[in-house]
Amino acid sequence: MQEIGKGGLVYNVPIMRSLEVKRLVVKIGTHTLTRPSGRLDRPNIRRLVVELSELREEGRELVLVTSGAIAAGLEALGLRERPSDLPTLQAAASVGQTLLMELYRGLFGERGIAVGQVLLTQYDVTRRQHYLNARHTMERLLELKAVPVVNENDTVAVEEIRFGDNDRLAALVAGLVEADLLVMLTDTDGLYTADPRLDRKARLIKRVEEITPEIESLAEGTRSRYATGGMSSKLEAARIATWSGTATLILNGRRKRLIGKALEGAEVGTYFPPRRGKLGGRKRWIACGPRPAGRVVIDEGAAGAILHRGKSLLPAGVVEVQGEFEAGDMVEVVGKDGRVMARGLVAYSSEELAAIRGMHSRDAARILGGSCREAIHRDCLVILGS
Repeated sequence: MQEIGKGGLVYNVPIMRSLEVKRLVVKIGTHTLTRPSGRLDRPNIRRLVVELSELREEGRELVLVTSGAIAAGLEALGLRERPSDLPTLQAAASVGQTLLMELYRGLFGERGIAVGQVLLTQYDVTRRQHYLNARHTMERLLELKAVPVVNENDTVAVEEIRFGDNDRLAALVAGLVEADLLVMLTDTDGLYTADPRLDRKARLIKRVEEITPEIESLAEGTRSRYATGGMSSKLEAARIATWSGTATLILNGRRKRLIGKALEGAEVGTYFPPRRGKLGGRKRWIACGPRPAGRVVIDEGAAGAILHRGKSLLPAGVVEVQGEFEAGDMVEVVGKDGRVMARGLVAYSSEELAAIRGMHSRDAARILGGSCREAIHRDCLVILGS
């Protein structure tokens, strides 16, 4: 007998996952890598490396996204509190990156596994050529049986090119390497109906089919003093990863061998199934790479045309333009209710599109003083939800 909660969430029913995982991305969060004091938890890191090495020895390909560089740097520099100024954070990251990589190199090396460091900024995934370069590097590392160890390049990243947290970075990396599964290791067993530290009646949500506003509300207020993300950032990462065709799993990084148990079919953590249909490389980049520069609100007719008939978005279907963007920028396509249904590369600037919204091609061409083309061509459009 299934027990279904509000919003169609499954709490207590075993959920079979018929997913064959050949390539996985594992993100280890700050809480998993450090003690409550903020210092590195080396015994737990060693245990995780052993378990990840065993997955590699079973024939799976592994990409590791790691947090902890700043925490490691603070320890080495004798700083007790996480600083708030950017230069000190970058200095700590510079010191911490070398310590983390040396730690991973030694631990994986004990199992005969080489590691390669990959440092990324937001710029590297928003620019198509940089995105391809990063993908080729990681693909070659995997071909050579090495483990790419990925982190944000905190030593040079400023606010304009930061990912914000490594959850988002891990989701983008999962799309970049076309992973079958993204695993995010944190300090909780998964997504709960309430904060289990405060509510004894909180229940673990085993499977989330769609990340709705109701789901997002469950994750509010989960940040900590040492970590930059929280459950909200993990939900956003799950959204990005599943949009690009990668299943996602949130697990407790303090519990032993949970990844292996999950791959064997055990019901652990919170699981987010991938979207149906595999996206090609360029559409994966559109789905999960660049941050949207603005939004285009469309009417019901246009929504039906792009969702169900595979059509391009025409200016006639646009009812509102939000934000400022240029032709070629990434925008979100949303319905009148605000629900995001697609992302795409827009053919007009926000000023041009606002001037011709709701117009048929002949009238729009007269306003523009030339021919009128699609607002977003279907080849530059990725459907994200109904």
